[in-house]
Amino acid sequence: MERVVTQVPGVTVQHGGGMVLLKVKAKVRRYLQERRTVPILFAATVQRHPDKTALIFEGTDTRWTFRQLDDYSSSVANFLQARGLASGDVAALLMENCNEFVGLWLGMAKLGVEAALINTNLRRDALRHCLTSSRARALIFGSEMAPAVLEIHASLDPSLSLFCSGPWEPSAVPAGTEHLDPLLEDAPKHLPSRPNKGFVDKLFYIYTSGTTGLPKAAIVVHSRYYRMAALVYYGFRMRPDDVLYDCLPLYHTAGNIVGVGQCLLHGLTVVIRKKFSASRFWDDCVKYNCTIVQYIGELCRYLLNQPPREAEKQHRVRMALGNGLRQSIWTSFSSRFHIPQVAEFYGATECNCSLGNFDGQVGACGFNSRILSFVYPIRLVRVNEDTMELIRGPDGVCLPCRPGEPGQLVGTIVQKDPLRRFDGYLNQGANNKKIAKDVFKKGDQAYLTGDVLVMDELGYLYFRDRTGDTFRWKGENVSTTEVEGTLSRLLNMADVAVYGVEVPGTEGRAGMAAVANPTGSCDLERLAQLLEKELPLYARPIFLRLLPELHKTGTFKLQKTDLRKEGFDPAVVKDPLFYLDARKGRYVPLDREAYTLIQAGEVKL
Repeated sequence: MERVVTQVPGVTVQHGGGMVLLKVKAKVRRYLQERRTVPILFAATVQRHPDKTALIFEGTDTRWTFRQLDDYSSSVANFLQARGLASGDVAALLMENCNEFVGLWLGMAKLGVEAALINTNLRRDALRHCLTSSRARALIFGSEMAPAVLEIHASLDPSLSLFCSGPWEPSAVPAGTEHLDPLLEDAPKHLPSRPNKGFVDKLFYIYTSGTTGLPKAAIVVHSRYYRMAALVYYGFRMRPDDVLYDCLPLYHTAGNIVGVGQCLLHGLTVVIRKKFSASRFWDDCVKYNCTIVQYIGELCRYLLNQPPREAEKQHRVRMALGNGLRQSIWTSFSSRFHIPQVAEFYGATECNCSLGNFDGQVGACGFNSRILSFVYPIRLVRVNEDTMELIRGPDGVCLPCRPGEPGQLVGTIVQKDPLRRFDGYLNQGANNKKIAKDVFKKGDQAYLTGDVLVMDELGYLYFRDRTGDTFRWKGENVSTTEVEGTLSRLLNMADVAVYGVEVPGTEGRAGMAAVANPTGSCDLERLAQLLEKELPLYARPIFLRLLPELHKTGTFKLQKTDLRKEGFDPAVVKDPLFYLDARKGRYVPLDREAYTLIQAGEVKL
């Protein structure tokens, strides 16, 4: 589908994007009436080519055909049914990337069981919270995750069934755990009877790093899974014979919906890698004849930092698909690695306003026609950038931004329309923070993305920043509230303010913590050791600032605006500054010399 551009004074209409939207809308309407689900759509894919390769796991070179994936997932459904699980129950999945991961949640979906897909970086309180808040009746974990499960086993509900997949070592797993793999081999492979689930019913849960602290379970319904995968497939003109390289975590949307969704719904072969490796990336692409690679912004920078190698010229990759590729490295990325199409999109797990840059406009994450804005009711609205409060006009309705003016992206909520609905979170209370009233007009409701974007004169949208209580680092959302709570607890309940600061040449923002330390007795050596146990790598503060006291608002909120502006420059900040030396694994003083090296990108953060 070629893109046609209509020139109207001052505006551009991207017919490509409009046509894609109409095509997906028509399919969504049909699937809604026919009560299709992801397993039903997958069954049609299997029928088209049962013996085509569906998944390749790079770690062991294991290849599964569509028929094998179908059989494995059916055995999962039949096994869980025999163990008493039924449609509407929840089972948690804690496992590193592999073919089985896909087969497990797909098998659960065939039974109508909803999978809670848990981030493998989580430990202790956060891990326990995900299991209890999802009300999971069973936990299936990969043997590599056994130590994390052992740590919290004593505090889990004794009725929670535990199954371990992968190499079996009975002494390394909690008591009562069963080895899943032989049980699945003995389970029947026929398709279980169809659960009473339709297109807008729950498929699984993906945990977001919530601004309220602990991870929140975002509800993914079948129509959302379809919509996200289909908009990308049609919008970026993928083909069924494409081979997609997926090294992003499968517990997140990008890896599991945007990536694996192309296999299940459109019949692409997907190559799964356990974890991203900058040094092996292009070798893998050559080895498996990949034509599409997935990225998150940070990943592209890691690839550019690698020394040139033969494989980067020998691959057949025609498209890089992802989000967060910064304008400053966009062109050098596509030219050095000879990638004709950069397919940048925008869309959080739970958001109802996905965007796609369908024609490769450098730096943009999407497009929305300024004259046909009613086709896709999203908008940038004016906000107070410090407090992120919506600015309203005299009539109480939000004020739209002019071109070039940064604003928060919002999308009208229409629950009857699968493209416009907001499914929200398992915890109802968390939904209120993401919904605003009287946004486009009086009486309406809109979803607040919490992200600041800018639209240019033509309608292209550019990502500016995450707002409020989260920031992105190493491709993950970091919840400032959660990190503040952990630090404060470890430092005998000291006042702590956590915020993100920009570091030249890195993606997103590095975590910085300002700590009230009136007595000067903070033991940084011990703090670094404790943080290693308590927080995932991406959430550990890179910079520390020790102050006599922290300023608070009248409602006891910590004032971070000035702290954020002052950053970590020792010429500006007179308080003691430290940074986490990645090689030594501890905090070391941040002086003028260290600051200069960090600014020049010569210190690994």
